[in-house]
Amino acid sequence: MVRPLLALLAALSSTLLALPAEAQWKWKDKSGHVQYSDLPPPLGTPEQDILGKPGSQKGRVSVIQTATAGSGVPAASASAASGALSPRTVEPELEAKRKKAEAEVAAKTKAEDAKIAAARADNCTRAKAQMATLDSGIRLARANAKGEREFLDDKQRAEEAKRVRDTIAIDCK
Repeated sequence: MVRPLLALLAALSSTLLALPAEAQWKWKDKSGHVQYSDLPPPLGTPEQDILGKPGSQKGRVSVIQTATAGSGVPAASASAASGALSPRTVEPELEAKRKKAEAEVAAKTKAEDAKIAAARADNCTRAKAQMATLDSGIRLARANAKGEREFLDDKQRAEEAKRVRDTIAIDCK
């Protein structure tokens, strides 16, 4: 008497353990690989690529497909309706971490951009001052490799003016 009861309990428990496996989706992704999941396939998956659906999900899928294929429903509201009907695929903690990381990257990028803008403004100010000096016509001198003072001739002055104008064109936007 005990053996048939144990056999019945074993069969019942194995059936209960197999129920979650029945609630699996099976579909081919864009690259042709077969995917298995307890979540429905992405919205862009064609109906012919969905190979298996869980039995209890058929009503939900038809509502989503009706909303997306309906003639009077815009795509934005159809995707919002499908998002409201589909289970959550992202955990809130992971989403918060992702948003925090994105915010940190944006802040770092903004700080780097501000630093570059400040350097350009400084270069622009210095180049304009140098150009004013070159345009004034006063004698300019610089130190050579030996540390001796040498004055700029007209050719060197023109080359320096061209270099300063290029710097102004780049940094003074």
